[in-house]
Amino acid sequence: MKQLKNVLITGAAGGFGTVTIEALLKEGYTVTGAMRDVAGRNKKTAETLEKKGVFIVEIDVTNDESVVEGVRKAAAQMGSIDILINNAGLGAGGIQEAFTAEDWKKVFDVNVFGVQRMTRAVLPFMKQQQHGLLMLISSLGARLAVPFQGPYAPSKWAAEALAESYRLEVSNLGIETCIVEPGAFPTQFIGSLLQPSEKERIADYGAIKDLPDTLMASIESVFEANPEQGLNLVSDAIIGLIKMPHGQRPMRTEVDTMFMGELVAPLNQQLAEANEKLYKAFQMEHLTKVKI
Repeated sequence: MKQLKNVLITGAAGGFGTVTIEALLKEGYTVTGAMRDVAGRNKKTAETLEKKGVFIVEIDVTNDESVVEGVRKAAAQMGSIDILINNAGLGAGGIQEAFTAEDWKKVFDVNVFGVQRMTRAVLPFMKQQQHGLLMLISSLGARLAVPFQGPYAPSKWAAEALAESYRLEVSNLGIETCIVEPGAFPTQFIGSLLQPSEKERIADYGAIKDLPDTLMASIESVFEANPEQGLNLVSDAIIGLIKMPHGQRPMRTEVDTMFMGELVAPLNQQLAEANEKLYKAFQMEHLTKVKI
């Protein structure tokens, strides 16, 4: 089995993206980082990564042509794409009623359709070489929805269902699929949450209308009280999964030191057992085995 060495990761301009790239480089992987606005607001980050030996491609995951061209360049630069890490994401914060359909489209265009665009663009290269790893950076919020996340949690639920389907459909091609579910971490992600477009809709919610802002204002103190919740936990989990023998990676990996991870882990185990019974009932259990 050919070793997985060449990695394409979206959302490379910050947060989990940059810390994961650092970890990948340290382990000797060849990395292409995908980001938007390489010549503009992300220029400095792109230049810094390039100096460290990272290939940079401009990809807007909401644009079909941008994705196809960026993936083509990444494959040309590295010679192959062995691992795709779908890391780019858009969060949202606020009372759900205040989010318009257009707000929902913005979030789903990144978190769901963006994952589908990237996966479709990469799969022809992986199918040709008959090996590969598709990795989705999801969220514990995809398994336990909490209020005031608007379209974010539903988008992550959808993205995980997408990954589940791909898992069975591409396993016979030597391509494995896995999901990483981080909890809340101190990243720029929290500061860039999409806000609802029609906040006037929540005027009659009483004291509840102020809860989203109150929760966001308190998040920094939460992280200060939990210093072990560092970004390296996510990059360590990603590296650990990549290093596992092909075909033996768990479908879901929770990354959290606070409390949600402990709540989600048994749910994931229960889901894995339910899926096993479901696939067996439909005589599809062989599709859970990755061709080596």
